[in-house]
Parts: sequence; C-alpha cells; structure tokens
Amino acid sequence: MMHYADIIVDLQAGDTGKGKVAHHLAKIPNEYTHVVRYNGGGNAGHTIYHDGEKFVTHYVPVGVIYGIKSVIGPGCVVNVKDLFKEIEELELGGFKVRQNLWIDKRVHIITEDHQNEEGSETKIGTTKKGNGPCYRDKYSRTGLRAESVPELENFLIDCYEEFHETDGQVRILFEGAQGFELDIDWGDYPYVTSSHCTVGGAILNGVPPQKIRKVYGIAKVYQTYVGSKEFEPNDPIFPKIREIGHEYGATTGRARQVNWLDLDKLIEALRINGITEVIFNKLDVLEEVGVFSLYENGKLLNFKTTEEFQNYVEVCIRKKVGLLSYIRWSKTPFGI
Repeated sequence: MMHYADIIVDLQAGDTGKGKVAHHLAKIPNEYTHVVRYNGGGNAGHTIYHDGEKFVTHYVPVGVIYGIKSVIGPGCVVNVKDLFKEIEELELGGFKVRQNLWIDKRVHIITEDHQNEEGSETKIGTTKKGNGPCYRDKYSRTGLRAESVPELENFLIDCYEEFHETDGQVRILFEGAQGFELDIDWGDYPYVTSSHCTVGGAILNGVPPQKIRKVYGIAKVYQTYVGSKEFEPNDPIFPKIREIGHEYGATTGRARQVNWLDLDKLIEALRINGITEVIFNKLDVLEEVGVFSLYENGKLLNFKTTEEFQNYVEVCIRKKVGLLSYIRWSKTPFGI
C-alpha cells in the first residue's frame, strides 16, 4: 500500500529543468518504487544528461533509467506511434524500457485526426501534437483509451490496484510536464495547455492528499515562454540570455522568449501548490550576463550582485509563503 508520494511541479511556463531534478531524485537508492508522469503528452520534453549522454524524453518517465517502475498516469495523453519510437531510442541508449514502463488503462490516445486538427492552430502557438483535441474528446466522453488499443496490451496497468492493493510499501515520485503558468485553470488563459500542471494534477492520478510528503517547486532565475503571445521585451539582454542559457524547446526546437523573473507569479505558484522545497536553476546564466533583475508589483527591480538578488528572493518567499524546507540555487550543469 502507499507510503508516501513526492511531487515535482514547474512553477513557471515549463522548461525550468524539472526533468533533471527528477533524474537526480530517482537515482537515490531505495527512495522510490515508482516514477509517475502525471499530466500532458508529447508536447512536453525533458532533456536529461545521463553518464555524459543527452536524452530527450516526451512520454517515458525518468525512472526507466534506473530500472524503477515507470508509469504514464491517467492524467496523460499518448500518441502510440511516437511512444514506441521513444521506447526504441531509449533502448538503443541501453535502458530496459519495456521491462519497466507501464501505462494506466485510463490514459487517452492521441489519434491522427487529433494531430491533423491541431496542425493548423496558430492562436495559442501549441506544439501541434494533438493534445488539445485529445483532451477535448476525453471530457466530451468520446475519446479512445489505452485499454482499447491492442498494441499497448502488454503495458497496461491499473493505478488503483498498483498503488493501493500491492503488498509492500509504495513510494512514488511524480514527474510533471509544462508548468503552473500554463495550467488550464491557473495559467494565462487562453495561452495555456490542456492539462492540470499543479500538484492537483498529481493527486488526480490516484494519490490521497495525506500521502504527499514533499512538493518540489522548480523555477529558473529568469523566465521563458514558448507560444504565440508577446512575452519578451525589446532589449538586447534577452537574446543574450537565450544564447547563453540554450533556451530552445526540447520538443520543437523553437526559440524560447525570455523575460525577468516575476516574483508575484512565483509566490502565487508556491502558495497554491503547497511547495515544501524550491530549486532555482541557471543562476550561472545571470552571472555570465552580469545582470540580476526581477519584477515585483509590476516594477522592475535591479540588483548589483548574485547574493543581493538571492537574498531578496529568499526573504520575500519566507515572508509571504512561510518557512520552506529549503531553497536551493543551482547552476548549469544541474546540481542539487
């Protein structure tokens, strides 16, 4: 039966390095029995460096790298053809994916019609992977589920039985996709994704709230966004940050728009998700450009040093959110 669950939540608009955090946490010996992807589909990409090699995952949870049961949860949508392509790529990298990958029977399937429908979408700037139409069909109760797809038969699992009716302790790491500012309810609508990117999205995959142990909130020290809305101010500093930070989408390769950290939105994400530990990534990027800025109450604040910037952010978080277990600042490559 379930012992505890830890959840990784992106506090911004995706691309904060949560895949690297999941990779780091999953390697802790005997910490987790399962790694579960709890939302989204092939529109998300996690870039992971393992033993010096780069891997980009879209569907498969990072637990397969360490031989941990890895589950695509019922909150996700899957393109079967793309999933098997990803499985083959990871197996060529030496990972035993088929022995460790499982798919909840309730997962909805992205069809060719879904992809064709979204292929002409321009208003939101989606990845055109068919996620939106697939989630629409899910909620209109006309969708196709994994339990009805013969090719997935050997991967099927029931998360209720797996988490609650299994002998021994179940210890889950929930690996999210996209981010809080793209959440269908809490994001900048309509420039949002079609799934729940909050801690609530993980709970919807079959976990009682009382079993949540830690909620890791992941952010960058600046912000990025991929999509159709205007996000990046006209300032030569932002293209420079983009190049130094390699801010290009793992799924589409599109250049990410860049802006300064929005401290008010960050506080909102911390509060709503009940974050217990915060990890800020890419501090070294701002150190290289030599500029430390953020927005608060609609005003741009500038800081002279790394320490001044960090201290201001930490004091604000502890004042407005409370005492978290820790706030960590990470550089590239990722360290925790």
